[in-house]
This record gives sequence, C-alpha cells and structure tokens, in this order.
Amino acid sequence: MNRDKYEETAAHLDRYADVPDEVLAEVVTRDGLCFWAFDRSEIPELSGMDTPDRELAARMCAGCPVIDECLELELRSAGEDTVGVWGALPDTDRRRVYRAWRERRMRLEGGEQG
Repeated sequence: MNRDKYEETAAHLDRYADVPDEVLAEVVTRDGLCFWAFDRSEIPELSGMDTPDRELAARMCAGCPVIDECLELELRSAGEDTVGVWGALPDTDRRRVYRAWRERRMRLEGGEQG
C-alpha cells in the first residue's frame, strides 16, 4: 500500500466518526466472520512480511460484512499498538492507516473539512 491508499482508507472511515465505540463493538462481535466462522486457534499468524501478510488478511476477511466497522474499532481501541488482522489489514498497514486516520479525526474534531 502507498501513502495515498492509507489516506483513502482513513477517509473512507469518516462515516463512522460519530458512531459510539460500544455500537461498533456490538456490530463487529455479532457480525464479524472471525468471531463465529473460524476456530480462533486455527487462524494463521502473520509472517511479518508485507505482501504475504496482506494476502493472508484479505483471505481471512473475505466476505466479512463488517470490515470497515472492524477497522474503525481497532484504530480507536489499539491505535499504534495494533496487532494481528483487523479490518482486512495486517498490523503494519493498520499502523500506517492509523496515522492518516488520526490526522483526519483531529481535523474533523477541530471543525475543518477533510
């Protein structure tokens, strides 16, 4: 992913800015495929290499109806400390998205248009 893609992903999440954390958590745990479609002990671990990890994250989350909500929730709750796969992204990509997301939210909260 490049910087523009991280910023585009962050901008895509703006629609969730006013959704309470507890609502996001309920939706993700209720509808997220990883919470009910997989035996969590069988989920493969990330390799630490960008391309294989992106491919694994995309496969693990394929067809999940709450990818965006999941990503928003993880950015809010873990921020730079994120690990694993959330929102169809490996942790390395989420850390980069987080930076763009945080900057956008600071601007939005300050009343500026993104």
